[in-house]
Amino acid sequence: MRILKALAAVLLLLAIGVFSLYLAKQARGPAWGTASAERLRPGPREVGRAERTLVDGTRPTRVNGDFTGAPSRTLETTLWFPVGANGPHPLVVYSHGFMSTRAEAERYATHLASYGSVVVAADYPLTNFRAPGGPSLADAVNQPGDVAFLIDTVTGWSAAERPFAGEIDPERIGAAGLSLGGFTTTAAAFHPTRRDPRIAAAVSIAGPSAMFAPSFFANAQIPFLMIAGDADAIVDYAANAAPIPEKLAHGGALLTLAGGSHAGFAPVSDGVMRIFGNPDRIGCWALTRRLDAADDENPFAELGGEAQGLLALPRPRPCANGAAPRAIAAGRQQMITTLALRAFFESVWASEADARASAARFLAETLPENFSEASYQEIAPLPPAREAELIAAPAYPSAPGAQPIAPLSDEPRRPLRIDAPPPGYLPHLPELGPDSEP
Repeated sequence: MRILKALAAVLLLLAIGVFSLYLAKQARGPAWGTASAERLRPGPREVGRAERTLVDGTRPTRVNGDFTGAPSRTLETTLWFPVGANGPHPLVVYSHGFMSTRAEAERYATHLASYGSVVVAADYPLTNFRAPGGPSLADAVNQPGDVAFLIDTVTGWSAAERPFAGEIDPERIGAAGLSLGGFTTTAAAFHPTRRDPRIAAAVSIAGPSAMFAPSFFANAQIPFLMIAGDADAIVDYAANAAPIPEKLAHGGALLTLAGGSHAGFAPVSDGVMRIFGNPDRIGCWALTRRLDAADDENPFAELGGEAQGLLALPRPRPCANGAAPRAIAAGRQQMITTLALRAFFESVWASEADARASAARFLAETLPENFSEASYQEIAPLPPAREAELIAAPAYPSAPGAQPIAPLSDEPRRPLRIDAPPPGYLPHLPELGPDSEP
């Protein structure tokens, strides 16, 4: 009996310790009264939610492991929308990461919908966590087509078919995604033959981008934002996000989170995963179990090569740089990302010029003031002569052996709208010491 009581006491103390650690690692929000604290509040609209099973009968699902394939592509889909708003509404297509699901969008989608946007996210057929035959990177090449299918479907619904009131504004369609979803978003926005010209703005959150050359981004003149953390153990910041300013001839922006991890962008990491410090430790464990370390084939080869603006670089192995570094609290990382997503899209398509300019200033100036971890770099469009120079040059110095890229097409381009002056480049990111507050 004494042994059982002692064991119960130990378990109770352990539970108290774990719970205390969980509370101690709760994310610290922005200071009360700041613009960020105000903008984090839910918007004026109640958020509705609808589930749909969408089937694209025009494209097949490939064979995958013990899955024999299918003649169509089925996407289990969720929509978030403002209740009682008559529209026309902006539409944002959110793409989930590898071995994830559409539930990953919940926090970001709910916030955007409360301010008037319709957000749609689907479980991609073969990269989601429950994919038949197991999640496969090779199917990512088909996901830009899935994005186009989602846009076709949601914009094509009749009033009786739509779960929301009003229509979608065809001039205000955006895309965003995390990790492999960031790759999907970038491909859907910029690929020379697979991009969807209806996408008016795009956000990649920690998306792989080392393989994209300057000519790839030159295929569409739309606002582009890369959000990334410099403590990312899965998609290396130095190889993927850091070179982005050297690639955007038409301009764009890079928002860097000092101490930001990869998995920290996913809402699931703000739960019990808090106690593990950098959530990439768990992400690395899951990825390395799934990916075959001996497989050096390029899973994105079907998207093309240098003629399409994709570089044949050695395939990086996730989590190859040793232990995951110290990271900021995932909840704080997601607060910054939530604020950045809405401000970015509002800076592109808010109805009033003053509102666009205000959102752009918040993203460029106020957000970094309210969150010391955030560093914003705006990339101004290059003059035509410099643009041609960049596109003809090797991708960037850290891409050894990169060859000149095919010339830019003569396709008409959408004008880039930036309403705030460049805030300047912040080249130094503060390092997190052992006593830094998460």
